[in-house]
Amino acid sequence: MTSHRDAAHPPQVGVPVDVLDGLTRFRHRLGMFGRAVHWYQEIGSTNDAALLLAERGDEEGTLVGADLQTAGRGRQGRIWSSPRGAGLYVSAILRPPKPVVALLTLAAGVSIADGIREASGLTVDLKWPNDAYLGGRKVAGILAEAGTADIGFNHVVLGIGINVSEASYPPEVAARATSLEREVGRPVDRGLVLASCLSALAARYRQLLTDAPGVLATWRSYSAVMLGRRVECTVGLRSVVGVAEDIDDTGALIVRAGDETIRVISGEVIWS
Repeated sequence: MTSHRDAAHPPQVGVPVDVLDGLTRFRHRLGMFGRAVHWYQEIGSTNDAALLLAERGDEEGTLVGADLQTAGRGRQGRIWSSPRGAGLYVSAILRPPKPVVALLTLAAGVSIADGIREASGLTVDLKWPNDAYLGGRKVAGILAEAGTADIGFNHVVLGIGINVSEASYPPEVAARATSLEREVGRPVDRGLVLASCLSALAARYRQLLTDAPGVLATWRSYSAVMLGRRVECTVGLRSVVGVAEDIDDTGALIVRAGDETIRVISGEVIWS
């Protein structure tokens, strides 16, 4: 495992002991993940750093992690609160074939759900397209960002944020966030959570390439309490209110609005 030296964001010396221990214990299950790990004490965004590495041609499976993000972000440009040491803030470089790129976020959601269940015994509810909830509060989020470098490497950076321990969040975040430790009622091993999620991601990524419908079926099982709920969404220039019924084979959210069936591919979705 290596550490990346960046004058703007100096990394700490080596991967944290708890993270390194988890990756070592799960080495036989991690596939391409964990061979190259770049860990920072503090960074603006792990996704930004991973995108730069991807553009220079770093290998698939390379990870960028941090103890603290000062400019972490989620979908639609929202801020992802990343208190020091309270969570996992990790980005992975992937180079998937184009037909499955649109499904990566959903596959990652399944992987996070699989990993959290293995590491803590908790079962999360997945909300389209990229959030994981426990008891109605957000515990994890995913941000996939694609790019094409001049040197011809197509890549997707998959950013994962998981609230592991209790932290002091901004008021607007505290009311809707939770952590694994809060829900399970005991300390949770951060390294174990990361290793479990990465091993699940390795397995689900392989499955996505050969059995995408199977991945989507598992996503539906984790999202059972979310589907059937009222949503308000923006589709193009329209604001639509309806019921989230399902996802289709491309990963789009299917919303029933009166007699109309609408495919939501991106944009704002507010769940009731």
